[in-house]
Amino acid sequence: MKALVLSGGAGTRLRPFTHTSPKQLVPVANKPVLYYVLEDIAQAGITEVGIVVGETANEIRKAVGSGDRFGLRVTYLPQEAPLGLAHAVLIARDYLGEEDFVMYLGDNFVVGGIAELVDKFRAERPDAQILLTRVSDPSSFGVAETGWDGRVVALEEKPRHPRSDLAVVGIYLFTPVVHEAVRTLTPSRRGELEITDALQWLLDKPYDVRSTTISGYWKDTGNVADMLEVNRSVLDGIEPGTEGQVDAASELVGRVRIEAGAQIRASRIVGPAIIGAGTVVTESYVGPYTSIAENCAIEDSEIEFSIMLGDSRLTGTRRVQHSLLGRNVTVAPAPRVPAGSRLILGDDSRVEISS
Repeated sequence: MKALVLSGGAGTRLRPFTHTSPKQLVPVANKPVLYYVLEDIAQAGITEVGIVVGETANEIRKAVGSGDRFGLRVTYLPQEAPLGLAHAVLIARDYLGEEDFVMYLGDNFVVGGIAELVDKFRAERPDAQILLTRVSDPSSFGVAETGWDGRVVALEEKPRHPRSDLAVVGIYLFTPVVHEAVRTLTPSRRGELEITDALQWLLDKPYDVRSTTISGYWKDTGNVADMLEVNRSVLDGIEPGTEGQVDAASELVGRVRIEAGAQIRASRIVGPAIIGAGTVVTESYVGPYTSIAENCAIEDSEIEFSIMLGDSRLTGTRRVQHSLLGRNVTVAPAPRVPAGSRLILGDDSRVEISS
């Protein structure tokens, strides 16, 4: 069995970060989301992985390499444009051959991994297996409609008027029959080859398409709010430890990890939180659910429930919260300027200005 990981999307919902870095490489608890995906695949006993890449291919290649750090053998599959999930299957045809495969979106996060799901698929081998979860806004996802017996009867991609609240999670398992399905597709109203249309084709034949509704934690980390929520979930399970330096005037509370080379000076860190290698925190407060990456500087500032990427600086600022700060960012107080008002008033005007 092989794996197909999709990392070619533009990441428009995470801009401006994705103007300079792939969304799959934005870190959660100081580790790129894509690394969690690859670790899940390896833990499921799969070793051959094809990664579909687009215009950010060089960054993905640099971050993942040959895959050996994960115990994987990685092959990169160029996609000229993000033309849909089924299009990714289409271009991966030669790589996948006649093997079963799991397709995993590179920006998705599932607590508990996929090992159990893969084992069940290998044992029972339906033609396709999908995961579903209930969401508050199904119009943003592929949506499944189920019958009285719980079986999937219809699927639609990002419908204007969803027929259920069951969203299709970005992890799919297929036998080679799906290649026949994707060859029949034409672009949807969104201009893409939709994997939901391929699944509907399989349902109509009918092939054996099974679903599992999960109640555990899943997130599509395509926007800032979901990225921060995934960061919160991962930090809840971190192992505390201090490999860096913490002076006597500092206080660590709760699950806090201080990585090698980090320095905490006269500061208070309240976990769960992680401070990356080489980062210096001085006379500051770092609150719960905060990930500070490598080589950052935080001075006379407060930050909580946030992600701060590498080589960034926070100095002299009041509390920053619910924020995602990119690489090499500086946040500092604005210079004080003389107070004043410039007015252009017509006849008979009345203006009240606070003193």
